[in-house]
Formats: sequence, C-alpha cells, structure tokens
Amino acid sequence: MAIQQLSLQKVNQQNQECIQDCLDCSNICLNTVTAYCLTKGGMHTEPEHIRLMLDCAEICQTSANFMLRGSDLDVRTCGVCADVCERCARNCDRFENDSQMKACADMCRRCAETCRRMSMARA
Repeated sequence: MAIQQLSLQKVNQQNQECIQDCLDCSNICLNTVTAYCLTKGGMHTEPEHIRLMLDCAEICQTSANFMLRGSDLDVRTCGVCADVCERCARNCDRFENDSQMKACADMCRRCAETCRRMSMARA
C-alpha cells in the first residue's frame, strides 16, 4: 500500500510539473506573438512562424486542461504537445541574438521534455 501511495504521489508531482510547463509555454508563445513578433515585423511575422507559435500555445493549453481534469487521453495530448513544442523551439531558434525568441525556444524545449516524459511514463 505504501509503495502504491508513493507511486501515486510521484505521478501527481510529475503531472503538476507538466501542467505548469504547459501553462508557462502557452503563455510565453502567446505573449511572444502578440507583444513581440507582431510589433517586430519582418521574419517575426511570417505566417508559418506565427501559425506554429499559436499552435504551440493552443496545444499546451489543451494538454494542461486534459491533465487538470484527469482525462484518460492526456497521454495522447502530451505526445502531440511534445512534438509541436519541439517544432516551435526549432523555429524560434532561427532568430539568432534575439533574447525573446531564445526564451520562447527554451520554454518550448522544457515543455517538450516534460510532456514526452509524461506520455511515455503512462503509455
């Protein structure tokens, strides 16, 4: 019984970390698009770039919501979220010497890592 409780506690901590990373990633992607990219112009406003960042914000929010309500499909959303976050991070890395885009890429990578762990741990 104690082992089972410890295991549930670990899963809950892992869930909480993943939920927080998803929420943080969603926020930074959305804020970067609206408060930074759209005012910066140029490559920052390329339709593919904006679309990917908004996709990332949306799937991160969706994954967090699935985990928060204990959906049995959260493993799937976390897997997709990890894929989208990795793509978004690579896309943001194109902007060299841009601290905002680097911060966004770093958060996307962190979220991808925790979502990948979550999807594999419970698959």
